[in-house]
This record gives sequence, C-alpha cells and structure tokens, in this order.
Amino acid sequence: MSDYRRSRLGGGVFFFTVLVYKRREILTEPLARECLREAIEKVRKDWPFTVAAMCLLPNHLHCIWQMPDEDGDYSVRWSLIKKHFTRRYLSEGGREIGQSPAREEARYRGIWQKKFWEHRIKNEEDMDNHIRYIHYNPVKHGYVDDPFRWPWSTIHAYYGDRQVDGRPWEEAKEMVLSSYME
Repeated sequence: MSDYRRSRLGGGVFFFTVLVYKRREILTEPLARECLREAIEKVRKDWPFTVAAMCLLPNHLHCIWQMPDEDGDYSVRWSLIKKHFTRRYLSEGGREIGQSPAREEARYRGIWQKKFWEHRIKNEEDMDNHIRYIHYNPVKHGYVDDPFRWPWSTIHAYYGDRQVDGRPWEEAKEMVLSSYME
C-alpha cells in the first residue's frame, strides 16, 4: 500500500488535475459549467483560495490555486466543490453513471473520480511551466489547434488585450504561441 502524503503548505501554490468519473465528457456543457462556477464561488466564501490559472476540458480540469497563508487544506475545498457541484448538477437534471458496488457502498456518486492529483509549485519557472501546460491542454487533447480558440481557459485573462514584452498583443502572439510549443 502506498504511503503517499500530500503537501499542505499554508500559503502554498498548487497545480491540480481533477477528473470526471470514467472520463465522461460533461464539464464543458452549459449546466456543468454553471454548477462548477457556482460551487467554486460558494466554497471560496468560507474556504478562501485564489485561482491563478484554470482550463476546463470535457472530462477533466487543470488549475493552479494560491492558498491562504495560514491554511493549506485544499482537500477539504475539493471535497466541498465536488459535493456542491454534484448536488446542484443532479437536481438540475444532470445524470450520473452507474458505478461499482464498492463505490455505491461507500456512497460515492457517479460524477467525479474519488481522488485528484496535486503538485506543489516550487518556483517561478515551475509556475510558468504549469501555466503553459494548463493553457496548452486543449491543443494537446486535439480539441483546438490554437490554445486561444478554447473558450474555457484563463489564457484569455493572461493575454487578452495586454502587451507582451512591450509589444501589442497582435505582434507578440506568435512569440507567446511558440513558448507553448516548447
């Protein structure tokens, strides 16, 4: 049996991958997006964190959170987000899928995979690499050929109307895109 221990550094910055149960493609549907947005907002009121980057794909999501200085318990936050999402999603007509008897006995619903993957961001280079990974993920999975064409990503907030290295966005776009290919 594994003896894996999660890093729970107060004030830490963490990269997450969270999967839908059996990789069902629901997260980019309007109902699921609305439920997820609401669940995150609701949890952040009592359990604050800052979303530094995020990309929503049909069957999983990636994000980076900055935790409050005195609190590194992201597990409770994910548990609450999944719980709020599931309740609202099912009450609004979303469907879950059947699951194993063991999952049913443990009272899991057929929406989310039980666990999630996390990585503590160690420095600025690690942060930049994970932000690029998040933003390039829709291209990696073949949903689009340009990460700026994926609507459910913080890439738009990062580069929207900004200048990059003192150049207007239209001039700098190729440079930014090439950094995603590295």
